[in-house]
Amino acid sequence: MQAILLLEDGTVVHGQSLGAACEVIGEIVFNTAMTGYEEVISDPSYLGQIVIFTTSHIGNTGINFEDLESSQMQAEALICKDISQIPDNYRAKLSLDEYLKKQNKCALYGVDTRFLTQKIRNEGCLKGIISNIDHDINSLKVKLEKSPVLSQKNLVKIYSNNNIKSIKNVANKNKKYKIAVFDFGIKQGILDSLVALNCDPVLFPYNCSVEDINAIQPDGIFFSNGPGDPEQLAKDSNILNVMRKLLPLYPSFGICLGHQLIGLAFGGKTKKLNFGHHATNHPVKVLGKNDSRVLITSQNHNYILDIEDINEIFSISHVHLNDGTLAGIQHKHLPIFSVQFHPEANPGPRDAEYIFQDFIHAMNINKNKTKDVINA
Repeated sequence: MQAILLLEDGTVVHGQSLGAACEVIGEIVFNTAMTGYEEVISDPSYLGQIVIFTTSHIGNTGINFEDLESSQMQAEALICKDISQIPDNYRAKLSLDEYLKKQNKCALYGVDTRFLTQKIRNEGCLKGIISNIDHDINSLKVKLEKSPVLSQKNLVKIYSNNNIKSIKNVANKNKKYKIAVFDFGIKQGILDSLVALNCDPVLFPYNCSVEDINAIQPDGIFFSNGPGDPEQLAKDSNILNVMRKLLPLYPSFGICLGHQLIGLAFGGKTKKLNFGHHATNHPVKVLGKNDSRVLITSQNHNYILDIEDINEIFSISHVHLNDGTLAGIQHKHLPIFSVQFHPEANPGPRDAEYIFQDFIHAMNINKNKTKDVINA
């Protein structure tokens, strides 16, 4: 099936289509991971985006339901050089084509992904439309021009309305820590990491109240990853006011969007990167007193936090070595910390997985302090 990609700068790319008959508009980003396409396309942080895979082949391992990061495909579409239509993996339950059809999504392939990636690197993220239904360039141009800019959408609200997240049952019943999880678009791998450390995650939507959280008396609060512009979410909801009341009360940990919102809650700012960080091999340096490790991390974000105005409140715990951007913060007085990468990986290396243990350690310290106060 023939398909067309039209970018907002007028670039037209012709290729082949796989999956359902569809027409989608999204922000074009590229991901340089060589493996893990199942996790990528099912990651809710890609909601509203069309993902270019720079690796040469996609679809080799098909789709298995254990590796998906959510119950449905979240990326609007995918673009790749070539697609293996017959999976060659014993775990595969569906081919990529079958999965796309079930999700009513499509892929564009047989195109020069190197050209598209270089364009995004040079010009920044561009809005684009993919269609295997309408092949009229003028018609597609009108549709693209009428569509809203991604940063103007509250994508977390869209995610919350369309997704029901479940927590996988595990044999371990020794759940020691009750965690209030703000689900902005959480990956299944994060929940799995928490459960593996004897945590009992309780999911809350972005528009929950302080009373909702206090009602379960959590040991800690986790602020998840998610799609879209953090300042747009803050503008369209009461999330920052809720966070300002909760953060002083509980040990808190944030990843990606959650990290950005923690900074905004204390008066920080966010900036949009030119083309974002979307890969599984980004080096991050730890800036600890006795720790100067370099971690190879999995990343997926278009926005970063700027704490220049609140550096008396937070210290920088991690820095991105590729471009020097902020990759982690630690509150100077409270058990609050966050990172701009994915310690659970999925896909990617697990160099930073120990950060979940830091969260456990913070909750243990807080529990001991509470006991001391009660026994005093």
